[in-house]
Amino acid sequence: MPKLPPLSFEFFPPQTEAGIQKLRITTEALRLLDAEFISVTFGAGGSTKEKTLQTVLEIKSLGLKAVPHISCISSPKSEILELLKQYESKGIDHIVALRGDNPSGAVSHGELNYANELVAFIRDEMGDKFYIEVGAYPEFHPEADNALEDFSNFKNKVNAGADSAITQFFFNVDAYFRFIEECQKSSISIPIIPGIMPIYNIKQLSRFANNCGAEIPRWLRMRLEDYQDDIPSLREFGVDVISEICETLIQYGVPSIHFYTLNESGIISKIVKNIRD
Repeated sequence: MPKLPPLSFEFFPPQTEAGIQKLRITTEALRLLDAEFISVTFGAGGSTKEKTLQTVLEIKSLGLKAVPHISCISSPKSEILELLKQYESKGIDHIVALRGDNPSGAVSHGELNYANELVAFIRDEMGDKFYIEVGAYPEFHPEADNALEDFSNFKNKVNAGADSAITQFFFNVDAYFRFIEECQKSSISIPIIPGIMPIYNIKQLSRFANNCGAEIPRWLRMRLEDYQDDIPSLREFGVDVISEICETLIQYGVPSIHFYTLNESGIISKIVKNIRD
C-alpha cells in the first residue's frame, strides 16, 4: 500500500452552544489524524458568514490550519473584499472559493455570478495573498446542460487563478479517474483532491446526492436499503465501502483526500484507521 496522503476535513459552522461544544470534541479527535487543514462552509448566500469567521478563528486558535469557504452569490464585491481583508488580517492565507447556492427565496445573484468570476476578483484585488481552492464535479454539476459546458466552466476557474480543486463527493472512482484524464488532456496540472462523504444514513445521503449531482450506484443503494433502520450496521458497511474507495484512490496516487465530516469524527476515524493499517 502506498504512503497515506495528507488528509483534510470540512466542517460547517455550529448554530448552538451544544453544536460548538460538539465541534470542539470533533476537532480534537481529528487533530489526532494529522489534518493538513480544516475547511469551514459558508452557507447559502453567505448566511453563516459571521459564524464561519468565528469557527475559523476557533480552529486556528487550537493550532490547526483553518480554511474558510467564500461564496459570491448574493454578496456584493465590497462585502467580499472586506471579508478577504478580514481573513488576511487574521493570518488566513488559504480559502475555498465557490459560487454558492442562492438562499431560499432569493432572486438576485449579486455582482459576481460564477466561481471563476470570484477567483478572478480575488486575484485582481489580493494578488497571491491567498491559496485558492475551487470545486470540481467528476459527475458534472447538477445545473450543467452538458459535459462539455461543465468542463469548460471548470477550466475557466483554473484559468482565473485557482491553485487546486476539491471534488464533490462520489462513489464511482472511475468518474474521478476520467475527470483527471480530461484535465491532463487539457493541460490542467493543478492538484485535484477527491472529496469523500462517509455514509451516515441513506435518506441524508440521497438528499445530498440529489442536491449536488452525485450518483449513488444501484448496487450501493440497494445494499444500504437492506439495512432499513439498522443504522449501526449500515454505518459499519459504509465504513468498509468508503475505506475501499480511499484505498483505490491512494493506490492511484491522489495528492490528498478531503472528508466531508458533517461535524462528526467517529466514522472518519474508523476509515482512516482502516486505510492506515
